[in-house]
Amino acid sequence: MTAGPSSDFRLRDVWLAAYGPSLVASVGYGAVGPVLALQARALGASYSTAALVVALMPLGMLLASLPSGAVIARIGERRMLVWAGVVDAVAMAGAALAPTPWLLGAAAFVSGVAWTAFLIARQGFMILAVPMAFRARAMSLLGGTFRVGVLVGPVLGAGLIHWSGLPAVFWLACGTSLAAGLLAAVVTDLGEAEHLAAAAGPRPSVWSVLREHRRVLAVVGTAVIVIGASRSVRTSLLPLWADFIGLPGSTISLIFAITAAIDLAFLIPGGWVMDRVGRTVVAVPVVLSVAVGALLLPLTDGPVGVTLVMSLIALGNGLGSGIVMTLGADTAPTSGRSQFLGAWRLCGAIGTSSGPLLVSGAALVAPLAVACVVIGVLSLLGTAWVAHAVLGVDRQLRVSPPGP
Repeated sequence: MTAGPSSDFRLRDVWLAAYGPSLVASVGYGAVGPVLALQARALGASYSTAALVVALMPLGMLLASLPSGAVIARIGERRMLVWAGVVDAVAMAGAALAPTPWLLGAAAFVSGVAWTAFLIARQGFMILAVPMAFRARAMSLLGGTFRVGVLVGPVLGAGLIHWSGLPAVFWLACGTSLAAGLLAAVVTDLGEAEHLAAAAGPRPSVWSVLREHRRVLAVVGTAVIVIGASRSVRTSLLPLWADFIGLPGSTISLIFAITAAIDLAFLIPGGWVMDRVGRTVVAVPVVLSVAVGALLLPLTDGPVGVTLVMSLIALGNGLGSGIVMTLGADTAPTSGRSQFLGAWRLCGAIGTSSGPLLVSGAALVAPLAVACVVIGVLSLLGTAWVAHAVLGVDRQLRVSPPGP
């Protein structure tokens, strides 16, 4: 069944089905991220090989985006959530037992495949579960569950490493993935009727969906790439600058913890603003805050200045929690929705993977201060494009808002 009319709908009525699996799974995902390279090194990998092992997880996410959408269209969101949990659990068990860096990398790749399938199914599930009037708040909270998991995961992982060594973190992720899959299996399937109805009719191919909606993907999808690149720039450029000016690792970690709290504090206001005012007012600050922050970064020479810049960027990012998933839900068609969301996820993955490459390329050909300015200018240009693309979505929603 779908959610009832918006006047009767309350997010707390669907919180376990909507957010429980995501919160549990993201704890394991967050725990593995910081230690994947360390485990590769412990298995004898060089620094370059360890970096490749880490890159295999986002590569799996990138390559699996379109196929995952097609599979979800065939088996439904809930079944995909269950299978993704099981597959990721197997991958994490393999990572814990891997005797070589290459087998660890293979496990990381499979985990990336399972994780992107989980994310696409989760987004489709939310579209079915939540009325349009609550969509942005629901997606913001969904983004918040991932943030909470990514914060809690490393804390649990640190304790496990101290107690039992690096492989224990992968066993933690194995357990959380199994728990997420089990939880998805037992909660109410809020989109079962819609999936059965869709399965009874013709099922469009991925390529036909891409062709039919190519203009939306070219315009708004490009804006999603810009947003994803901006978000990943902050996680690569800011630590480099902090290290460049001589801040110790403990100080850098503390600054990230402070700004993560700011990020979380603004996710609920951001969702409310999106539902009441529109998507543009939160999409633009995500990129604009990175642009301003990158331009200001070369003027900082100590922890206070870096913290202020990172706080500005965290504020913009927190306001935009769930913006990519919300825009995907706004523009997704009823027929071929899962295939479209697979392409949408691909756009996000391209953006996330291109940000660090942009930082690396800019820092390779110019001093780091100049690279900051270059990235700031490029982000300003990206801000203009995001404003143009998302304003179009807001106009379309006012003219013909989609159903729940």
